Amino acid sequence: MKYQIGRTGRVVVARFEDREDVIGNLEDIAKKENIRAAVFYLIGGMREGKIVVGPDKDEFPPVPVWKQLGEIHEVVGLGTIFWLKDGPKLHFHGAFGKKDMVKVGCLREKSETFLVLEAVIIEMEGITAEREIDPVSGMVLLKI
Repeated sequence: MKYQIGRTGRVVVARFEDREDVIGNLEDIAKKENIRAAVFYLIGGMREGKIVVGPDKDEFPPVPVWKQLGEIHEVVGLGTIFWLKDGPKLHFHGAFGKKDMVKVGCLREKSETFLVLEAVIIEMEGITAEREIDPVSGMVLLKI
């Protein structure tokens, strides 16, 4: 195990409007404000998105299993922001619900807000962790 100890920095509260790109907006905020390490929370609605719901098999490199949201869902979840080379790279896991169906997974690629989505970003100061491509798994992982 490797770890670092930091402290809370700035807190950003954002409201994403209908049909805005969730991941793109979070990355834009991190770039504009030079947020190098953060945790963020999302709550609200999404109309579009693609999530990974686990690897197909217990093997390396893992083959992701994809699920398309494809319709309006409620969402709540937690993510982190750390930089990969010259830009922020997000890692977000959430629960996506519609009627009596719930999907849980890692949101990737383009995603789109339904009506309104709230984000709270809590910056972490004193943390120098970054993301890098892991040669064994081929995935972008946290390096401390």
